[in-house]
Amino acid sequence: MRHWLHRFSPALLALLAGLAGVAALIPRPAAVPAQPTADYVIIVGVAGLRWDDVNAADTPAMWQMAQDGAIGALSVRSARRITCAGDGWLTLGSGNFAVFTPGPVTPVCPPLDVPITRNTTSATLPDQGDLVTRNSNLHWGAQPGALAEGVRCTTAVGPGAAVAAARPYGRVDRYSETLDDSLLDACALTLVDLGEIAGDDPVARAADARRADAALADILAARPEHSVVMLAGLSDLDATSRLHVAIAQGPGFTGGWLTSPSTSRPGYIQVVDLAPTALAALDRPMPGRLFAGTAASTADSGRPADVTAAVSRLADADREASVQRRVGTNFFTTLVVAELLLFLAVVPLLQRARRPAGPLTHRPIPRPLVRAAEVLLIAASLAVPAALVADLLPWWRWPRPGLGFGGVTLAVTATATFAIAFLTRRSRAIAPLGGVAAVAALAVAFDVLTGSRLQLNGVAGYSAVVGGRYAGVGVIGLGLLATGALLGGAALAQRFERRWRPFVMAVIGAVGMVMIGSPYLGADASGAVALTAGGCLAAAMAVGGWLTITRLLWAAGAALFVSSGFAILDLFRPEAQRSSVGRLLVRTQDGTAGFIARRIAEADVVTTVTSPLTVLVLGCVVYATFVLLRDWGGLRRLLGVFPPVRAALSGLVVACLLAGVVEGVSFNVLGAALATALPLVVLSCLRVLEHADDRTPAAPRVPEAALES
Repeated sequence: MRHWLHRFSPALLALLAGLAGVAALIPRPAAVPAQPTADYVIIVGVAGLRWDDVNAADTPAMWQMAQDGAIGALSVRSARRITCAGDGWLTLGSGNFAVFTPGPVTPVCPPLDVPITRNTTSATLPDQGDLVTRNSNLHWGAQPGALAEGVRCTTAVGPGAAVAAARPYGRVDRYSETLDDSLLDACALTLVDLGEIAGDDPVARAADARRADAALADILAARPEHSVVMLAGLSDLDATSRLHVAIAQGPGFTGGWLTSPSTSRPGYIQVVDLAPTALAALDRPMPGRLFAGTAASTADSGRPADVTAAVSRLADADREASVQRRVGTNFFTTLVVAELLLFLAVVPLLQRARRPAGPLTHRPIPRPLVRAAEVLLIAASLAVPAALVADLLPWWRWPRPGLGFGGVTLAVTATATFAIAFLTRRSRAIAPLGGVAAVAALAVAFDVLTGSRLQLNGVAGYSAVVGGRYAGVGVIGLGLLATGALLGGAALAQRFERRWRPFVMAVIGAVGMVMIGSPYLGADASGAVALTAGGCLAAAMAVGGWLTITRLLWAAGAALFVSSGFAILDLFRPEAQRSSVGRLLVRTQDGTAGFIARRIAEADVVTTVTSPLTVLVLGCVVYATFVLLRDWGGLRRLLGVFPPVRAALSGLVVACLLAGVVEGVSFNVLGAALATALPLVVLSCLRVLEHADDRTPAAPRVPEAALES
């Protein structure tokens, strides 16, 4: 019995670590939502309205509404990459991501053209059937008219409002082209189109904002009692995607930030949240699973008491998000090119790094040159974490944001490189690998623990304009966390006995799983499941030797057990707070999982073709195959001398590929991981080759006279 416990205690402790990780993901009780108190809801849409258009002088009605109500940044994501005015209005009326504008969109959206057949007090949209058919063929499953079907009567003022208020068969209950005070209490739900604010000319935008504000002032003056008024900048009007205005004022919205479970971020909501918010305020039932959004509420924490400071914060978020995509594309393209060139430059060093014990066959490489290569490799591995840390400074406010970001990132990279290179200059071969990986993961973990402020709208994070994620860990952060959990765990496990290495890998993997999968931290369920699979594989391979069938079955069983526990816990959460894993299980049960699978597959294809990280992944595969795995490449020796590193790299590839495919980002997770991991692997190969032919010094010979004495 004692022998059995001695042999299997590491495996049992590893299983307990996994169970503890699952237990840490148990959700807290859901908060009781506030009861609705409104009799009327008025949604006012101004296409293109941004927070930098709102000020006390030009838009006093909007300013007062922002002071008295709840405010937030509105993501105008629709079923199109560029959300034009019609797309925004139809997404509002569908409560789901919809498309209105036909054909390709040039950098400027076409004018909103809505055929309307007028009746006495109502109207009909003759093209509504075509819109329903077009959106039914999309994988989002949007149904135009879902919002109107949730109430008995709807009033629309203006063509855009008619698009949102039309029922699936095209009828608009009450319609007027111009605003009339008597219309505001004719139905429980009223939608008003106040036109557009387009272009970049400050004078023209200010004039359009003043016109919209005057009409809004009339609405506020004539609003019925117990009404909620929502102001929304429903769409973009050109290819420069931005964040827009969202204000709700009335019962239940008397201050604080606007937020919703769809974003889990105070101060951010989506267009798809407006429809469920209106129905929730009116105490109307939600139309099944037709809505992609959730009802918005208020979050009081963190909003400045001064409305000027609050509006400035939202305008600053819009400014950062507007430049994030362009700067991010340039950064990752430059990084990919620089790393691939660096890998090619290191090839001669790898070929000549090994020092044979016999007579030298070639001139040794100058030590300063090798040291310079090591420093460059460390710097390359730190570039992505440095890009994350760079958001501590407001580079997006500077006149040249791209140059500002580049300068800050270079400074952070240089500082971290100097520290790592100095501390590991005389250490073992895998010390830089484990150290840098751990530093990268700790940077992301610190950001997640403090609210993911660096990742939101950050170059190494995610954009609220794109709308895929608003809180938690992003695609790049997931790659860094997986790299740190597995490679950092491998470096630590190498210091333990063979039989304890799986336990070390399991403990660190469990910590990473909790950090990624907890809905209060990383909030990425599929990423946590992927890391579980990779971590179990790494734990099975950490002891070295062949990956036997028995080890593989144990790893697969443990991964399935932990992942199943995670999924079951996810089903106990409220529907609005379920992760992608829980939603997929529910959709599989009711037979609608095909829509999700189609959406993910399309996103994978688009990302594969457009992302520069795809080039990095392919380049790394070619480099590893034709350089590192050669006899002089050093990788095989590195993996043989350090079995936990072999295990960690195998688990990292499995975890990142699985997460990328399931989340619809293709090779981006693996690309972010390789951008940090492969330079460190190359550096470790250089160091291993340098000592490949070291000999243990022979013991000094003792004279026979000394032995006899």
